[in-house]
Amino acid sequence: MALKKKAKSGRPSESRAAGAKLRSASDDLRADARRNREKLIEAAAPAFAEHGTAASLEEIARRAGVGIGTLYRHFPTREHLVEVVYGREVEQLIDAADDLAKREAPDVALEQWMLRFVGYIAAKRGMAESLRTLYASNSALFAKASGAVPQTLQRLVEAAAKAGLIRQDIQSADLLQALSGLYSAPDTPDWRDRSRRLVGLLMDGLRTVPKKRGG
Repeated sequence: MALKKKAKSGRPSESRAAGAKLRSASDDLRADARRNREKLIEAAAPAFAEHGTAASLEEIARRAGVGIGTLYRHFPTREHLVEVVYGREVEQLIDAADDLAKREAPDVALEQWMLRFVGYIAAKRGMAESLRTLYASNSALFAKASGAVPQTLQRLVEAAAKAGLIRQDIQSADLLQALSGLYSAPDTPDWRDRSRRLVGLLMDGLRTVPKKRGG
């Protein structure tokens, strides 16, 4: 009886050790899968901005350092990848406002955020064809952007105006209209540079005290 009891007492510890190894291996696989997914999203955003719907999924996988099979396991269709990338672009644009507000003067935070908006528009232009397809099936995705982005810009404008760093009579809707016009501007090689210059011109017109330029 004692021998049997002793044998039984050893089995649970062995089982627990084996289970722990399995859980650890499973956790490692899940962590690796999450990292691959994040790398694919990060690689896809600039690819869509540069090449639009002609962006090669194989090239996106290569940039992310994974195989095309890994891409398809995470994103079965191009539209699925576009949906996730677009959602991430919106989230990062919104989150950037809080980060900039903590680190920069209100007028600089506004200017830097508008420059980031140029990058957001570039990615959105590149994904335009797929986004039109998605609009009919996932309007909630676009509702978040249409609500949160204007509110984010309004907070930045109000903070800069309250600090006396920009004109008091400006409305965030005015700026958003000017920035949104970038979306329909001709897609020329210098589009991004011209868009960034436009942000500079807008800020020059907004500031109550001209910004000192380096040089």
